[in-house]
Amino acid sequence: MPVPQEIADRIARLRQLIEHDNYLYYSLDAPEVPDAEYDRRFAELQSLEARYPEAIAEDSPTHRVGAPPVSGFAEVTHAVPMLSLNNAFDDATVGAFDRRVREALNAGQVRYSAEPKFDGLAVSLTYRDGLFERGATRGDGATGEDVTANLRTIGAIPLRLRGAGVPTLLEVRGEVLLLKRNFARLNEEQLARGEKLFANPRNAAAGALRQLDSRITAARRLAFFAYAVGVVEGGDLPRDTHSAQMNWLAQLRFPVSTERRVVDGLEGLLGYYRDIGRRRDALDFAIDGVVYKVDALPAQEVLGFVARAPRFAVAHKYPPEEELTEVVGIDIQVGRTGALTPVARLRPVNVGGVTVTNATLHNEDEVRRKDVRVGDTVVVRRAGDVIPEVVSVVLARRVGEPPVFSMPATCPECSSAVAREEGGVIHRCTGGLVCPAQRREALLHFASRRALDIEGLGDKVVEQLVGRDLVHTPADIFSLGAETLAGLDRMADKSAANLVASIEASKATTLARFIFSLGIRNVGEATARDLAAHFGSLDRFMSVGLDQLQAVPDVGPIVALSILGFFAEPHNVAVVRALRDAGVNWAEHEGRKIEVLPQTGRTFVLTGTLPTLTRDQARAHIEALGGKVASSVSSKTDYVVAGADAGSKLEKAAQLGIAILDESGLLDLLQGNSETLAEPDFNPSPTPNP
Repeated sequence: MPVPQEIADRIARLRQLIEHDNYLYYSLDAPEVPDAEYDRRFAELQSLEARYPEAIAEDSPTHRVGAPPVSGFAEVTHAVPMLSLNNAFDDATVGAFDRRVREALNAGQVRYSAEPKFDGLAVSLTYRDGLFERGATRGDGATGEDVTANLRTIGAIPLRLRGAGVPTLLEVRGEVLLLKRNFARLNEEQLARGEKLFANPRNAAAGALRQLDSRITAARRLAFFAYAVGVVEGGDLPRDTHSAQMNWLAQLRFPVSTERRVVDGLEGLLGYYRDIGRRRDALDFAIDGVVYKVDALPAQEVLGFVARAPRFAVAHKYPPEEELTEVVGIDIQVGRTGALTPVARLRPVNVGGVTVTNATLHNEDEVRRKDVRVGDTVVVRRAGDVIPEVVSVVLARRVGEPPVFSMPATCPECSSAVAREEGGVIHRCTGGLVCPAQRREALLHFASRRALDIEGLGDKVVEQLVGRDLVHTPADIFSLGAETLAGLDRMADKSAANLVASIEASKATTLARFIFSLGIRNVGEATARDLAAHFGSLDRFMSVGLDQLQAVPDVGPIVALSILGFFAEPHNVAVVRALRDAGVNWAEHEGRKIEVLPQTGRTFVLTGTLPTLTRDQARAHIEALGGKVASSVSSKTDYVVAGADAGSKLEKAAQLGIAILDESGLLDLLQGNSETLAEPDFNPSPTPNP
């Protein structure tokens, strides 16, 4: 049926707004609207396109979500070869390059375009009549692979070029990469899942771009920067300088580096190299050097090419960020959440201009996989602002058979037992309430809104209480007086009195809140409520065994062992007793069976931003019907609920074949089980903002 004009106009307006939002967010890093507003626009567009499929356009932003998996990549022949650059590793080589250019052009001084050398994957983007038609990898320079579907998922790449002077045919060359913050987050997620870490952002970006399932590529949050024009027909492309062409690409809304400069002569080249080098760690992206190009395009034609590289350009590399050194010891650091991390003590070595004496080994499995031992010669990497790490061992230099590394059985900070979760890779200290390394986090959790809810006991106050050694365990909070608190920075007499009153009021709580406040590993709010309802009293809860704990719905062996391990530590039991002695109290009962609800036994994982529901609202609705919300995806997950900017959890779900729901699918599932799902302040179908 024909699309009503007002609907067609609204769809066109939404596409325009979303592409503008994408440009501001990905290209300029200057978003104008909050994520929630962007999500509402995107959800409305999806809804309208679903109702009027005849209105769907090839360049719709909804096509970025990801296409069905393919069996392989087709070969693409580049119309103009994508050549590599010659490298320069010192000032003398750059000076020789500048001299050859001046001699060939018979010029006294040459103007150059200077830009960062991205450490990513080179690609070619082809646009016909302004519409993105095809994208390919560099490959061997002559031929690459067709990765169009994967490139469509990158928000920074425009799907349609707009404005005056758009060419009928345009090929843009650029780099696909993973920003440092997204690389760090990706490896944190890999580590949490017990999967192999990516060595560097380039490897992670290359692997993501060559995924056969573009939904996985979409979850990796890749970035793109344009750096050259290939083939062009028609349009208003500047023909005088490379820098003018880059400005033109920016006007077409391609992301280009804001770090590019036009400089004069050798002094300008070396000054740019040193300036970028000083700021290298602070850049959002990884680089391994800078690129110099003769700026004048007619001069580039005169200089031409030699072998497989241009004479008019050179890459000036920074010193290597990998070096060899010796492991003189392996220490254990305890993080604020109790995670134990092995750290290699190294013979001091200069890596990328910084003296490195320690490097992370991540976890016991990584140490054993790389077979790192005290006395070994190892390759150490320091990439940007990433913590130095041991990359590999030079086994040929190993002397004898040094002992294999093992995690300690007790915490080096508090002597509590160290436990490793079944199926996990992280070892943790079980002394959560007494471990000095975990003190700040344990106190903040204890005082949080969903635990004891001590208003006024926030980050800055807890920092001072811990820093001045005034509080060691949560029980010490209840002995704080107004006079002591008034002595803290920015804590006047009235504020201190209010905090004392809040501490006193928090003593009257519930058993579920109290159990949650203890910070037992793997025991969240829902599990704490189930435990409190099932056992009815704290003494009964603390005295039961493995089988009795697993009789509680959704309490499996991992959760049960975490509880038993927590109460097996005399330190933790002593703190619990001290809290009760301080007056913390709740109503108890004989215990009861937990009602079996429609979603009992089903596990949900939330990822990304949902159009109308907050995480807390979605969790509340799921738990109200007996479902459980987990933090990570596993083979035991029943549903993954994915919103905008869904991360690696969506990728994991696709790999495991787990059912994936959007917000609408979640509501349909839950509303099929309950006629009273909606809360008074919750409208599942709000009127979108125009």
